[in-house]
Amino acid sequence: MFNFDQERFLKTQTGAVATNDKLTEILAPLADKLEEIYFIGSGGVGILFDSTIEFARTRSAFPFHRVIAAEFMLHPNKTFSDKSLVVIPSLSGTTKETIELVEYCNEHNVETLALVGSPNTPLEDAATYTVYNDVLDDTSSENYYLQGLMIALYMMKHRNEITEALYTTYLNDFAKLPEALLKAKEQAEPMAESFAKTHKDTPYHILTGAGDSFAEAYYYGMCILEEMQWIKTRPVHAADFFHGTLELIEAGVSVIITEGEDDSRVLTERVKNFVPKFTDVHITIDTKDYELPGISAETRKIISPIVLATVFERVSAFLEVERNHPLTTRRYYKKMEY
Repeated sequence: MFNFDQERFLKTQTGAVATNDKLTEILAPLADKLEEIYFIGSGGVGILFDSTIEFARTRSAFPFHRVIAAEFMLHPNKTFSDKSLVVIPSLSGTTKETIELVEYCNEHNVETLALVGSPNTPLEDAATYTVYNDVLDDTSSENYYLQGLMIALYMMKHRNEITEALYTTYLNDFAKLPEALLKAKEQAEPMAESFAKTHKDTPYHILTGAGDSFAEAYYYGMCILEEMQWIKTRPVHAADFFHGTLELIEAGVSVIITEGEDDSRVLTERVKNFVPKFTDVHITIDTKDYELPGISAETRKIISPIVLATVFERVSAFLEVERNHPLTTRRYYKKMEY
């Protein structure tokens, strides 16, 4: 595959699956006393956990929250207490807001779980618990989507909201996921190359999705197309598309639709039916189009964000070359004080 390190990808995603052992070890003695779990991150890595919240919203009565670190520091939730667990994802383990957050939690005797992608970081030193998997930008989304999902699933199993048998099915399928995702990347290659050639000069995209897959539309627009390619985007939930954004659709406007396999497909189908009437510049990234060998239908319903992330990485690989704009190029981000 084009500009792709297969060995590193498989190592990272196999490592992500393996972190479930450590997550379970940490959660087991805490689960009975916990009244809520917060996922609090900064920027893109925080957005990824929107999928966890949406997944759990209709499946669990346990309170899961996703809050932006900087805002939480200014306005903590009223329920925040020593019966809370704060999960702090950070690829670098050095982000200013996350370091301030873990210090704030320590001052209030609230335990923290750091999910880090780099070794020996300040966040790891300061957090109550740490789970580490060696991760780089192009492999991070799948890692964090999966870790959030595994945390939610453990709590749901502990609370008898899912059966032991279903939980085991999910874990068995997760073990097959790295190889299945590799096949999805191979399958996505022609589409990704075509998209990059077609859109190398496209100045603006509307991205939309629904359910636990909307997180990837939001993330890819803001953190990849905007931050890493300097392309203007408008991420909008498929249900909200018809409350404003539809008026922007006209000839030449690009629309990217992300579609997963949960019950929210009816919302993205509505957008898919509308858009072609007014613009011929549209594409749907539908996880149903990818084979995912060995993955059960039940598991496919809950991993759509992971599949979308792995497919979009192929788009990014071609796009940076077609645009002669490396994904690592920045003007302001971590280049200056702001």
